[in-house]
Amino acid sequence: CGTGLASHEVAQGYEEISTKTVTVKFKKSDEDAYFLAWTTTPWTLPSNVALTVNPQVTYAKVKAEDTVYYLAKNLIANVFGDTPVEILEEYKGQDMEYWEYDQLLPFIKPDKKAFFITVADYVTIEDGTGIVHSAPAFGEDDYQTGRRYNLPMIKPVDEEGKFTDTPWKGTFVIDADPDVLHYLKDHGLMFKSQKMKHNYPHCWRCHTPLIYYAHPS
Repeated sequence: CGTGLASHEVAQGYEEISTKTVTVKFKKSDEDAYFLAWTTTPWTLPSNVALTVNPQVTYAKVKAEDTVYYLAKNLIANVFGDTPVEILEEYKGQDMEYWEYDQLLPFIKPDKKAFFITVADYVTIEDGTGIVHSAPAFGEDDYQTGRRYNLPMIKPVDEEGKFTDTPWKGTFVIDADPDVLHYLKDHGLMFKSQKMKHNYPHCWRCHTPLIYYAHPS
């Protein structure tokens, strides 16, 4: 909106919006199994470089409908509903640190090691799967995790908030959410999606949704 103000000055108002959230399947590199991660911002998935778990939470390796998944044990019922689930093994989050997975959306090659499990206390089991998708270029918690683990910074978004190096080049990132979801579904990477209402920061002057990203200074 061209205000020239700092982010904390612009984001003085939150507005309730309805968005599609998605639970995504991240393929474990050394096993025919998937980490399930939930996000309310599908547009950040091209910038994913890590998955983050809580070191003290119990996670489970489960089998459902002949497929193996990893997620927080306490959220199994929330995620799978009435689908029969067999618990195969259990782990503390700290035991999963540095486990590797395959890049979800292979549009941008990172310039350093990426695509492994990190641990952080901010991950909760109040909703989602207990596994957080991390993109250090977008979000303070992700950025701090990126610094601790020396993660690459993938930022295919310009200063107008539009995609650059992705199939959705030129599209405002939030407007690209439906296209990202279609891509995930078409490539077998989506576990499920659902619409939910939540508060999202908007500019108090022009009421446009805001995005935050790291920028050299």
